[in-house]
Amino acid sequence: MKQTMIFRSLIVAGVISGATLGGYIAQNTMTPFNTAAAASAAAITPVQPGARVAVPDFTGIVEDNGAAVVNISVTGKGEKTAAADAQQLDPGDPFSEFFRQFRGQMPREQGPTHGLGSGFIVRADGVILTNAHVVADATEVMVKLTDKREFKAKVLGIDKPSDVAVIKIDAANLPVVKLDRADDVKVGEWVLAIGSPFGFDNSVTSGIVSAKARALPGDTYVPFIQTDVAVNPGNSGGPLFNMKGEVIGINSQIYSRSGGYQGVSFAVPIDVALKVQDQLLQHGRVTRGRLGVGIQDVNQALADSFGLKKNAGALVSSVEKDSPAARAGLEPGDVIVRYNGTEVGTSAQLPVLVSNTRPGDVATLEVVRKGSAKRIDVQVGELQAEKVAAADSAAEKGRLGVAVRPLSAEERQQVGVAGGLVVENVSGAAASAGIQPGDVILSVNNTPVRNVEQLKQLVAKAGKRLALLVQREDAKMYVPVDLG
Repeated sequence: MKQTMIFRSLIVAGVISGATLGGYIAQNTMTPFNTAAAASAAAITPVQPGARVAVPDFTGIVEDNGAAVVNISVTGKGEKTAAADAQQLDPGDPFSEFFRQFRGQMPREQGPTHGLGSGFIVRADGVILTNAHVVADATEVMVKLTDKREFKAKVLGIDKPSDVAVIKIDAANLPVVKLDRADDVKVGEWVLAIGSPFGFDNSVTSGIVSAKARALPGDTYVPFIQTDVAVNPGNSGGPLFNMKGEVIGINSQIYSRSGGYQGVSFAVPIDVALKVQDQLLQHGRVTRGRLGVGIQDVNQALADSFGLKKNAGALVSSVEKDSPAARAGLEPGDVIVRYNGTEVGTSAQLPVLVSNTRPGDVATLEVVRKGSAKRIDVQVGELQAEKVAAADSAAEKGRLGVAVRPLSAEERQQVGVAGGLVVENVSGAAASAGIQPGDVILSVNNTPVRNVEQLKQLVAKAGKRLALLVQREDAKMYVPVDLG
């Protein structure tokens, strides 16, 4: 029996040279799908002969918002694979085995990969929200509007932990969607998705909200909205609307045994997406709070053991050394029942609350320790921003070819620098010069670099060559870069 898995509902992959692009969580296999969209259906209730049954009418929502939903096509870089023998030798030839072993290990660059996703316009000047897994690692992002105009998009920022990305096209006076608070969503209400499943632009599907605040494996910072809306590859990044025509989420994942829609879909709440968008636009990265504890759910047996009145809360199973939690005095066995006044019902709720806290702020925890209530104040630390990157290569028109992000406070302390930018991806001129992921760019032509925007300006003003001062592990070095 096939194992049930969670997938990113990512992309329809049109593959060149056998390469694939994108993001199933558990596997990258594609199986035939049933492309029929789920039809809107009324609740099953006893109906008298001749009685009229009210069915939701979605036409107004589609007419008002369809033009603000875009099709996103991406091109990715091919992966290197072992090359086959360029020439078949006679098995009896004494060099046959040598060539088989040696040439079989030689890397061969595959052709580019292509994929499709969706997005929606949130600002009339061309700012678009989509999923991070749609545009991550893309070398080119194209946006097509419903009026058939196409634009090359610039990736302003990607936040993989929330699966949110912000891109922009050079256009004006564009139609935009209306936004609502995801907190106002009720389980059982009708919702609507617009996107590009399998490349079919502006396709509409509907359903109901099945649950709220779902925690999924590997996605500890997003309280997902669960729906039964038909979401398939290509829907990723598209909007989820309520019956007032307001966006309440970004369609992101499906739960499936086959890779196709089976009645369980997940959307990133728009509240989460907008917080990420604001940080990416203002700072080029997302900061999240950190306690430094390992936690688990409280079941009835544990509740009885720890003297709890109900089986709720986040049980602290471990405390990291020198972490904010350790400095505040949290101990293994503590049960966190409230965080800044918000009740913690399950362990999955705590990471979301902590991550939304600004690093450096003091949070008040209510815990149960050995059957007694206790209040603990914790100065929240900063979560290591390993997966957050601003895509600057596009902004620099490919001159330098680096994707970078600012160092966190902890990283600056570890490296021993006051500023600098961490290289996350490298290509083009920087790659040819020997710049590597993990390098910290300290200065450009002896001008210290402190933020992403400054790096863009310095590269734009540079001539055909520039000198980067980088720190690699414990060594600092100047690297000359030929920009051409």
